[in-house]
Amino acid sequence: MKKIELLSPAGNYEKLDMVYRYGADAAYIGGKMFNLRAFADNFNDAELENAVKLAHSLNKKLYVTLNIIPHNNDLERMPEYVKYLDTLGLDGIIVADMGVFQIVKENSNIPINISTQASNTNWASVKMWKDLGAKRVILAREVSIKEIREIRDKVPDIELEAFVHGAMCMSISGRCLLSNYMTGRDANRGACAQPCRWKYNLVEEKRPGQYFPIGEDERGTYIMNSKDLCTIEFLDQMIDAGLDSLKIEGRMKGIYYAATTTKIYRQAIDEYYEKKWEFKQKWLDELMTISHRNYTSGFYFKKPGTEDHNYDSSAYKHTHKLVAKVLKDLGDDHYLLEVRNKLNVGDEVEIIQPKGDPIKINFPEMQNNKNGENIVSANPNTIIKIKTELDLSEKDMIRKKVIK
Repeated sequence: MKKIELLSPAGNYEKLDMVYRYGADAAYIGGKMFNLRAFADNFNDAELENAVKLAHSLNKKLYVTLNIIPHNNDLERMPEYVKYLDTLGLDGIIVADMGVFQIVKENSNIPINISTQASNTNWASVKMWKDLGAKRVILAREVSIKEIREIRDKVPDIELEAFVHGAMCMSISGRCLLSNYMTGRDANRGACAQPCRWKYNLVEEKRPGQYFPIGEDERGTYIMNSKDLCTIEFLDQMIDAGLDSLKIEGRMKGIYYAATTTKIYRQAIDEYYEKKWEFKQKWLDELMTISHRNYTSGFYFKKPGTEDHNYDSSAYKHTHKLVAKVLKDLGDDHYLLEVRNKLNVGDEVEIIQPKGDPIKINFPEMQNNKNGENIVSANPNTIIKIKTELDLSEKDMIRKKVIK
């Protein structure tokens, strides 16, 4: 039986390295042009080349996004950029627009995956893309599990991908003009300002300055603010539906989010194929530690209702934060760490590794690597040395519970 692909986000090279280490079969990234995460770090040409080398050295796959909805002036440089991408040996390119699809076909041999932005919600549109030469269709978030099964039955000879975790958009497959109208930033060209997450009140034109709450309480209401998608409780049904790839959203998120989501979905997928599938509460507990909004099952069982939106706040929540990352094993039980959030000797922390449960310890004595001085507290970006009998490895993470 062919094992389903776990596809993780990577907004920069560090995140790419982390998701591969924590269990991703493939990753998707953006170059400096033509992708829908303009505010991610993204990859310049040299970084793209190194990313492909890293992926293939690990026997992993790498996809590049070219999924903007372009205007005429966007197309001028695109053929040359596509020709460059063709030299890299990519495993696929993600497009949303039919014109971009044609440009990629005419200027490269890269396999083409159709973006969720193309809003494919039925078997006929999926079949059309297959007939045009697409290798894969990334289904719209608005499809149900039942519809995925029907699409697979009707179009058996194309790869299907669907989102299993991450942010949801209040517009159909993210095709939104709110950001354009309210800020001048084009959501369909990678620059969404997310005005759907803002707090709104009602103002009557003849009473300027008097703000009336729209629904919930005196603070206002977040009337368009969707919860985040999480499918870990029914991941077996997603696999059974006939998908080829399970996708995690989040190229703008940090390494702790990317690595943790990848690790948990990796565990669940592996247990499914080992015939040991049973939802484990610890999986969901771990997904609560990362930055997230309240979770929803999205459209997979029903059309979302009021219970699938956050009406009181657009803020993220999390129970833990990343405080350090292991940079190097120095030998003799000594390790070099990079501090990401303030860290103190004696703090109760947990070691997160690609496999296994978190390991609880009190943080040991540390030295500032710059001058060798013993310190009791370290600020972000400090490089420190520690000694511990624990078996740590490069890219292990150290987290601390958030005190509210």
